[in-house]
Amino acid sequence: MYRLLIVTTIPATVRAFLLPYIAHFRAQGWQVDAMAQGITDCNECISACDRVWDIEWSRNPLDPRNFINAPRQIQQVLDQQNYDLVHVHTPVAAFVTRYAINCWQNSTKPRVIYTAHGFHFYRGGSPIKNLIFQTLEKFAGQWTDYLVVINREDEQAANQIVPATKVRYMPGIGVDTDYYSPHAVAPTEVRQVRQELGLTPETPLFLSIAEFIPRKRHRDLLQAFALLKPQAHLALAGTGSLQAQMQSLASELGIADRTHFLGLRRDIPVLIRASVATLLVSAQEGLPRSVMESLSLEVPVIGTDIRGIQDLLESHLLVQLGDVSGIAQAMSWVLDQPEAAQNLGKKGRDRMTNYDLQQVIAKHEQLYAEALNDI
Repeated sequence: MYRLLIVTTIPATVRAFLLPYIAHFRAQGWQVDAMAQGITDCNECISACDRVWDIEWSRNPLDPRNFINAPRQIQQVLDQQNYDLVHVHTPVAAFVTRYAINCWQNSTKPRVIYTAHGFHFYRGGSPIKNLIFQTLEKFAGQWTDYLVVINREDEQAANQIVPATKVRYMPGIGVDTDYYSPHAVAPTEVRQVRQELGLTPETPLFLSIAEFIPRKRHRDLLQAFALLKPQAHLALAGTGSLQAQMQSLASELGIADRTHFLGLRRDIPVLIRASVATLLVSAQEGLPRSVMESLSLEVPVIGTDIRGIQDLLESHLLVQLGDVSGIAQAMSWVLDQPEAAQNLGKKGRDRMTNYDLQQVIAKHEQLYAEALNDI
């Protein structure tokens, strides 16, 4: 029986992205454990894994706990369990865990795999921050057996961090194309959600699924929406620290009556199918699953021409970062060319074949087999 430890900074990453992987490898007879701060409060994580390990660290990379308490706690777990593989995700967890394993006084160490869900250095980023994060990644690359990247820009960057023989490209963390399928959403559900928003059958709806944080750039989206003809509506699904500020901006722009702040939603496929297009106008992404979900549901996406998004979208629905007029023009095109927009959405589902969850899990099987053969 192989033993796998999955490590993330917070349990939300496990819950949102990694549960299908845990279920798959446990079904193959593996022991699969998970480690994150506060994971013992996550019932889904507890029921999904053989064991969960709570750890004291912070998403703030400068928090001293990350290098005082956490490495010792990790090493104590390693002393108890004879893991074959440790798969780390998210920057803080990835760096600290690799550091702890490197310093661990044991002659037999597990193979270490790091999935970078978008490096914190990227084209267009702050030169100083880029230099700092790239230097840290190069440093930690010495303690990494395999570095997994999920977009083509990061694949090029990874070759400057570790030897090319250690780099593996994966098409994201996978999207369940059966769950995110047009056939899985009933027309009655779409009508109900549109009625909830007070929309007539003819009212076009745009949708954005994004946390209200600075890098998602909701301000650009709201300013662009204010330039459109007044018949369209905009729904924003998500929560975050900037939500109240964006609600105030919608009022200032005179679009509050057509802008719907939905908060956290559990009916994302229905919301997507109720929309003429979704939007993601971020400054930074890895490989955004919200874009993949929308394309799987045959709904076109307007996105910024940045790493990750440009891997997924047709060029003429890509807009430059911060180009409010360009966002508005793309939205107008969707309204003025509904058949062409729908055709783009249908083509998008075909493109998602390579990003299907089962395909990506199979690629992880191959990677794990390769890593285990190296032991």
